[in-house]
Amino acid sequence: MADLSNLAGLVSEPSGEIDSSASSASNRSLRLAEKKEKRKGEADPFGRAVKYLSQVEAGTVVRGNDELERNMVVVETVALSKGLPPEVITVLLDLALSLNAGTANCTRVLKFLIPATVVPQEAIVKGVSWLCVGKMPMNAQCPFVCHLLYLLTMREHVHPYRVRKLLDIQAKMGRQPFLTQLLALYKVFRPDLVTLSLPSRVRTGFKNHNSTWKVALSAVQRKNKGAVLADQSLSLDVKEKPSSRKRKLHHLAIPPLSSAFDSNSSKRVFRLQELRSFKELLENIHNIELPAQMGSLLGSALALHYLDCVQDESAFLRLNFWLGHSLQEEFLLCPVDGSSDNTSEACRFLSTILFSQQFLQEGFSSTESFLYKFLSVWDGCLLRPQILDLLSDIPLMPSFYMHKLLFEPLKQLYFTSTVFFKCSVIECLNSMLVKWLTWHSVSASEGVMELVRFVGLLASEGLRLENCHVLLLNQTLAFYETVCDMFLKYSLPLVIMPPAGVFYPALFATDSISVDRLGYIMYRYRKNLTLAKKQEQQREQTFHISRNTYKEFNRNLQAMVNSMWNSWWCIPGSDIEIDKDLIALSKVAEPWCRFDLIHHPALFSYAIEFHQRCWPERKNVDLCSIKTGKYWNWYMEFLFNQGFDGLNNFIRTNTGHGSTSSSQDDRQPTSQP
Repeated sequence: MADLSNLAGLVSEPSGEIDSSASSASNRSLRLAEKKEKRKGEADPFGRAVKYLSQVEAGTVVRGNDELERNMVVVETVALSKGLPPEVITVLLDLALSLNAGTANCTRVLKFLIPATVVPQEAIVKGVSWLCVGKMPMNAQCPFVCHLLYLLTMREHVHPYRVRKLLDIQAKMGRQPFLTQLLALYKVFRPDLVTLSLPSRVRTGFKNHNSTWKVALSAVQRKNKGAVLADQSLSLDVKEKPSSRKRKLHHLAIPPLSSAFDSNSSKRVFRLQELRSFKELLENIHNIELPAQMGSLLGSALALHYLDCVQDESAFLRLNFWLGHSLQEEFLLCPVDGSSDNTSEACRFLSTILFSQQFLQEGFSSTESFLYKFLSVWDGCLLRPQILDLLSDIPLMPSFYMHKLLFEPLKQLYFTSTVFFKCSVIECLNSMLVKWLTWHSVSASEGVMELVRFVGLLASEGLRLENCHVLLLNQTLAFYETVCDMFLKYSLPLVIMPPAGVFYPALFATDSISVDRLGYIMYRYRKNLTLAKKQEQQREQTFHISRNTYKEFNRNLQAMVNSMWNSWWCIPGSDIEIDKDLIALSKVAEPWCRFDLIHHPALFSYAIEFHQRCWPERKNVDLCSIKTGKYWNWYMEFLFNQGFDGLNNFIRTNTGHGSTSSSQDDRQPTSQP
């Protein structure tokens, strides 16, 4: 029996070993699974961090919570470098708006919610739902809600209970810019409901809270290239043709005209997109409803006709808001990257704005504000024609702001750019001057004077830096062709002479066009000053032309007549007096007559041609023989028949000589001889 018992003991021992080995194997597999999970977590810290944040519940301790902070940093780093997948966007938006991680972390999470591809529909629904719950503090939520209401509100949406609610909020929060902006829109639609006094010019009260987010989103898009949908308007559908561009200027496409009202409404309305003729516009002008997107007005001439006819203040408010937002988003926050597609799209957008402003014969205030900001960051090359054309549309402003917002940025660009950019700037300022003079008043004289003096400074220094480049000189003279006629043509009691840095380079220019244009300018100055003096003597005017202006004109007139007619360009005591010893070093024979109508570098070729026609048999050229007898009159006739109407008028007015064949006394010279 003992043996049997021993056998039984021997038999039972292997069974215990089997159980023990099975248990150890199970523990080993669990340890391996844990290690594998740990390695997986270490390999994917982002996924582990997202999982942790999705499990954060209300009442979680935030201050001093190192684990929460560590996981937030992991997700934030990935978001700013690669963007977040759609499902993670939903999780984090739920975390932020539920305030489970606190108010401070709510703002932090919203700032790094950067989509890698698209924003899912579920996230939009959850976001709106959380806003409706009212869990977020009013001071954090109200600015965004007011901004949204400002964009959506139509005339029929303004009701007494909505006005009362807004006034109650203002009573609690005080006069906040976003509340004032929305109330101003309500007052435009229903002035009978909003009796509160508001500023006549309400500046935009909606701050751009997402500028940093936009920059971060743009950086992620550039990294992801074509994989990211660049539609920042939270598109829910995937485009059929994904773009390979680095960034798409989605805001720069003029939206199509679409109705903003319910098609089933009993109200009799006419859709703007249904207009086909001006006659239809006139017949239905009182029944037309403004479109849902005000930017669509810019793409339709009939819509612009309607906007100009009705002069609806609310329409201009909404249009300026849309336009200002688009310009700031695409040119200031996310600058055009220089690719051909982006540049052409931006060019079309700005050209549409230009067309609309020229059609309405006035600039948009949002465009003006954008230009002042854009000038400080502009390189002078990007979209130059469009930017300068828009710049020429800005209205008059006080001198202080003119120098700070316009002159200083332009001056920096002007002196650090090529001669062709300098020409473009002078042309732009000439166009600006013409527009100012077209609708000026006597009170506008100060602004015009500041502009003319500024251009005189730019032109003088520019001509010095560019060695009197012929293109820059002619653009400058085109500007002074406008300036010299401000009194006669535009009835502005102001006469400003060109500075010496412009007058003398034109007088001694080597091209005949510049000399002829200077002759025309001096001729018109004489006409303007003569009429001003006559009216002043007859006491028909209340203004007074400065005596210094007359002195400056007489000094320039004397220099021009002496050099071109009297053959004596170096007058002692004048602006161009040169030391005799210095002239002797030049070894030029008879230097005093080198700028008359025969020897002037710009007219020398015509004198040679005339000499060859009169004395074809002569081998030696003696230009002094042109001044003898009848040849001088013949030469004058020959010279002024080449198209030098400006010189002809100047010589005839100031010396009594000149061609009598030109009957167009005041015609401006434009053709090259």
